[in-house]
Amino acid sequence: MPVSLSVVVPVKDEAGNVGPLAREIADAVAAEDAEIIFVDDGSGDATADELIALKAALPNLRILRHGRNSGQSRAIRTGVRAAQGAIVATLDGDGQNDPADLPKLVTALRADNRLGMVSGVRAKRKDTFSRRLASSLANGFRRRALNDTAVDSGCGIKAFRREAYLALPYFDHQHRFMTTLMLREGYAVGFADVNHRPRLHGTSKYTNLQRMFAGISDVMGVRWLQSRYKGDPEPTEL
Repeated sequence: MPVSLSVVVPVKDEAGNVGPLAREIADAVAAEDAEIIFVDDGSGDATADELIALKAALPNLRILRHGRNSGQSRAIRTGVRAAQGAIVATLDGDGQNDPADLPKLVTALRADNRLGMVSGVRAKRKDTFSRRLASSLANGFRRRALNDTAVDSGCGIKAFRREAYLALPYFDHQHRFMTTLMLREGYAVGFADVNHRPRLHGTSKYTNLQRMFAGISDVMGVRWLQSRYKGDPEPTEL
């Protein structure tokens, strides 16, 4: 059967979260000819076992596994490259993104051919004050440095055209700069408010300091990418 939508979920050490999340995703995209791709990025717990146990109940579930931890951006890229749908949606594997928001993002993307991506904006974040503050400061710094329109670059729930994603330059932490990179390639980017939920199991894989130090370096690198882009020559076939 042709696949109309591929949902890609990067996960690492999310035992306890992946089972309920996979079922929620299946319910949310039941109207689509969809596939659900979980990419296990070198988990050391029972994440893969819990997903494998679901395969009989969810025949559209695919499980890919990295032999070692390679990072969230690499896991997303692995899933998108394996995806069969022209439209891809992503969300985080910790259960904080609400799969019920997926149809809204996909519908908005399909409604406008100029859009390369529609990104979620967490209207009411269920995180600690320190994490919300750090995110607000980081987003403000990134917007000023890169002159883009993203107000919540850390939101993991997105819908985008697979072709557009594969045109973007890849680097680790790329997923935090997808708005900037889509705009660089000439695509429009849309935004939609989405739900955000508290984490029920496990802990975050990042600290505020880790995000800050990596973020400064990454912003400088993306600024360089912006400066080196000369636009699409739009060739014609003779």
